Amino acid sequence: MAEATISAKDVKELRDRTGAGMMDCKSALVEAGGDVDKAIEILRVKGQAQAAKRGARTASEGVVQSYVHATGKIGVLVEINCETDFVARNEDFQEFARDVALHIAAAAPLYVSEEDVPEADRQRELRIFEEQASDKPENVRPKIAEGRLRKWLEEIVLLNQEHVHGDKHGGQTIEDLRAATASKTGENIVIRRFTRYQVGEE
Repeated sequence: MAEATISAKDVKELRDRTGAGMMDCKSALVEAGGDVDKAIEILRVKGQAQAAKRGARTASEGVVQSYVHATGKIGVLVEINCETDFVARNEDFQEFARDVALHIAAAAPLYVSEEDVPEADRQRELRIFEEQASDKPENVRPKIAEGRLRKWLEEIVLLNQEHVHGDKHGGQTIEDLRAATASKTGENIVIRRFTRYQVGEE
């Protein structure tokens, strides 16, 4: 289909379905020869559909959620951001914030995301894992060390951890739950930072 025959209505329909920008939708339709389903696929591949669009939007509203364990010996403060005050008061968002605070109290992560893990710490652990794999054949050592590093990151990074309430969340990670809440609310949801306190620990 020539560019001239792609109507504004087609572009608008594609934009409504994907949340991508008008120009992105138009060029995807041109590339797809007017086939809407193919254009959606093109946009998804380019990462310009709704999820990516949400990720670029500023999350400057939200809540600071607290959780104190029944013993009174562990407490958590976590800041979770969204885009609007309306969503900050939304029950799905509030429940997600409570779930995250409770999880942090139980699982004691050290960082929110992998990007927060200092490179020096990552390299130190990798060296240890390589050393531990030194009795294995040389060709498989890097793979073993890499696998152990991945496991370590799953243990210390909040977004990588499976929620401690497996019965309720069926093995979903905190990132899975964050993405699901973003999808339900239609907004970018960001776990900004947290502090975990435990009596007797610095």
